[in-house]
Amino acid sequence: MNNTPSTAEDFIRISETRGAHNYHPLPVVLHSAEGAWVTDVAGRRFLDCLAGYSSLNFGHGNPAILAAAREQLDRLTLTSRAFFHDRFAEFATSLADLCRKDMILPMNTGAEAVETAIKVARKWGYEVKGVAADQANIIVMEDNFHGRTTTIVGFSTDPDAHGGFGPFTPGFRIVKYGSAEAIREAIDENTVAVLLEPIQGEAGVLVPPDGYLASVRELCSEQGILFIADEIQSGLGRTGDTFACDHEGVTPDIYVLGKALGGGVVPVSAVAANADVLGVIRPGQHGSTFGGNPLACAVGIAVIELLKTGEYQARARELGALMHERLGELVGHGVVAVRGRGLWAGIDIDPALGSGREISEALMRRGVLAKDTHGSTIRLAPPLVVSRDDLSWAVDRLAEALREC
Repeated sequence: MNNTPSTAEDFIRISETRGAHNYHPLPVVLHSAEGAWVTDVAGRRFLDCLAGYSSLNFGHGNPAILAAAREQLDRLTLTSRAFFHDRFAEFATSLADLCRKDMILPMNTGAEAVETAIKVARKWGYEVKGVAADQANIIVMEDNFHGRTTTIVGFSTDPDAHGGFGPFTPGFRIVKYGSAEAIREAIDENTVAVLLEPIQGEAGVLVPPDGYLASVRELCSEQGILFIADEIQSGLGRTGDTFACDHEGVTPDIYVLGKALGGGVVPVSAVAANADVLGVIRPGQHGSTFGGNPLACAVGIAVIELLKTGEYQARARELGALMHERLGELVGHGVVAVRGRGLWAGIDIDPALGSGREISEALMRRGVLAKDTHGSTIRLAPPLVVSRDDLSWAVDRLAEALREC
């Protein structure tokens, strides 16, 4: 069998033969990209309306991010954390300041950052709050998505995420998303934290009721427990503010960050908190060979510099308003409901027209790349550099696809 790919079909066939089937990609094979556009191996261009699940907030090949990466590649890429390097101090200071916190703990992937936050919260519970050994519990939400490790999927309510992967780590209590009262009822003397997404991305871009985040903040402060905000998808400009929590003027005790922090170049994640929380971690208790490496720090610094201008947050607000206005016009015309904030939308398609997968494939054939989630819901999350004209064009293609289904 010839395993040298030459066509899209060859690339797909070999990928499906040699790669484990942990994803169900759309049948497109991408080769290059710039800004909000990608090109496949046949030279066809597509508007990227997924942006690497918000990893590419600043666009493909952002010049400032690539320049920082190239400069660092020529000097130093990895030391391990066994030694200091000359990019870490600036990265740690810049990210901590962005988050209005004292300290950061860098990792690589979003799941690693969530695991880090869980460990920190438990350690804090034992050493600071005085919870009895091995009794700590963390309150989490229905329909959450925080990653794919065995600990994390153990408190998922998605059967695909947790089915067949047990036994699971104890110590988590699942409550209804959007209800501060449900959290209050689940708290006991051993509760150390509440972990939630300010907007639930994988669940279909679910925005909680107004005042929910502020109520959770007040409740956590009142009960002496930590508020952990997973802003891996919602943070760093996507919703029109630096963080989704900013929409309610809320600052959590721990930010969990990832995806866009790596600028679409390298995996970079981190937790940010004050010293009275992150200070419970001591040498040997947590770490990562690649976490906080020089290349990651250089890229992260460039990302933070872009956010400091406010330009990308403003684009997400302004273009998000346009996108939601245009999508709202489709309600009753193949669309059942639209949710979201900033340049992020969950779109419920009339199931009679097709599944989310089928609508995503119809969009792909029209030059727009989006991704389905549960049932007949699709998500739009274009890079924040997308133009107004391109964004309107993408919504037009969705309207066209719905008419022709």
